Amino acid sequence: MSSKLFRSLALAGLALLASCSKPAEVRPALWLVEGPNGQKAWLFGTIHALPQPVNWHSTRVDAALAQSDRLLLEVAKIEDDAGTAQAFAALATSHGLLPLAQRVPADLHDELGTALKDDHFAPDALDGYENWAAALMLQNAAMSAGQSDSANGIDRALVRSYSKPIEEFEGAAAQLAIFDQLPEPAQRALLAAALVAPQDEASSMRKMEQAWAHGDLVAVDQETNAEFLDNSDLRDALLVRRNHAWSARLGTDLARGKHPFVAVGLAHLVGRDGLPALLTARGYKVTRLQ
Repeated sequence: MSSKLFRSLALAGLALLASCSKPAEVRPALWLVEGPNGQKAWLFGTIHALPQPVNWHSTRVDAALAQSDRLLLEVAKIEDDAGTAQAFAALATSHGLLPLAQRVPADLHDELGTALKDDHFAPDALDGYENWAAALMLQNAAMSAGQSDSANGIDRALVRSYSKPIEEFEGAAAQLAIFDQLPEPAQRALLAAALVAPQDEASSMRKMEQAWAHGDLVAVDQETNAEFLDNSDLRDALLVRRNHAWSARLGTDLARGKHPFVAVGLAHLVGRDGLPALLTARGYKVTRLQ
């Protein structure tokens, strides 16, 4: 799995029309979910960090938000950066770890040294961090250097503008625990992915960004499948199990008469393991609106 998809799931970045004097208009994917007894929900594909704000509003999105009775995110307190940092600190380090350089393949030692230097880390700064945490820190630093800002993320924009209850699937601590519980080979794969082919990664990220902006599900699904092709553990942990848990939660909410506007990363909404497919299999009518 490459670093671009990891960022798209946890710290995704978007660079669109940076020279515009007003926010660029985008049309992310939106679905309506309906049940036989009047159950109703909406699924909205998001991206979590942007260099600049974008205009994601549309007549259909605004109508869905108005009809919903709650906002359902991956993390409800998405703007609580201090709380997220505290949750990260509680999981990220362990005693007795080998130096990070000894946990990286020999052919990536030069890339590690370059990444640490470029991201302004001391050579031993990440030695006490577990592999998943070091990968996340390196990728976050690289994303910040590329001017991608989580303050411009769509989930944060929704939180700021939504006046009804806001709920979550996981929360920051539970989401970070997913990475902390990855098998060691999967964690090392994440760490290696944070170090390889930055030029290729940047080009691929631009394609993913455009696919998100235009709601191009075929492109997103193809990219997602390609990135997980060699690591089923990562696909299972980061997508499949989470999506199945979320579809079960949505089924419970809909049975209780709730009408949530569900806003999650677009990778969770495409393909055979995406929420639209899983909810269709549960007997709901799922219609693409945008």
